[in-house]
Amino acid sequence: MRTIGLIGGMSFESSAVYYRLINEMVRDRLGGLASAEVLMYSVNFEDIVALQKAGRWDDAAARLGDVAQRLQTAGAECVLICTNTMHLIAPEVAARVSIPLIHIIDETAAALKDAGRVKPLLLATRYTMEHGFYTDRMARNGVSVMVPDAEDRTTTHDIIFNELCAGIVKDESRRKLMAIIERAKAKGADSVILGCTEICLILDPNALTLPGFDTTTIHAEKAVDFALNGQTTSTSQAA
Repeated sequence: MRTIGLIGGMSFESSAVYYRLINEMVRDRLGGLASAEVLMYSVNFEDIVALQKAGRWDDAAARLGDVAQRLQTAGAECVLICTNTMHLIAPEVAARVSIPLIHIIDETAAALKDAGRVKPLLLATRYTMEHGFYTDRMARNGVSVMVPDAEDRTTTHDIIFNELCAGIVKDESRRKLMAIIERAKAKGADSVILGCTEICLILDPNALTLPGFDTTTIHAEKAVDFALNGQTTSTSQAA
């Protein structure tokens, strides 16, 4: 089994989901008491948020690049940035290591295309929805992303940072997000990207009026695919 390296803490709420999902997937595939070989470096999210707000993306890239190097030195054989927003600097982070960086946007695009969905609504932080790196990379993968209007982007961003990143889940906020999805559906969206790794805390991708694609789950699954390198489940082995 290969060792997975996680750059976490952005926020720790979603990093905990990554850790749980990765280990559950390994146990499901291998059976028994199997669990993943994982290294996680959890940063201080307050520091990263300050860099985001100041637009100091070069400094953020240097910080996460250093973390990626530390994970590689410690024995990680791949690295994941456990947040969508910080994939804005993924190329700079990947350049600092010789191990693969499993890219959340590419893997989500592949999942969408496999399902025949090419016009998803993106629910994410303001940085992810507005900076263009997400929609541009999706476009290179043949997916045309829709983003909410300005008011709905503000609503979504505030729910993520003021509530979900602090572990707060409100029914009222869930209703607001569902209303945003309905408006996008009326404009032709054929699916929904839960494009912030905390959104899975408030929205079930299988309980939406459009097919939902949870980037956290997709990212974690691809990490497990890499770690196991084609190993089959215990059920398949038994058969």
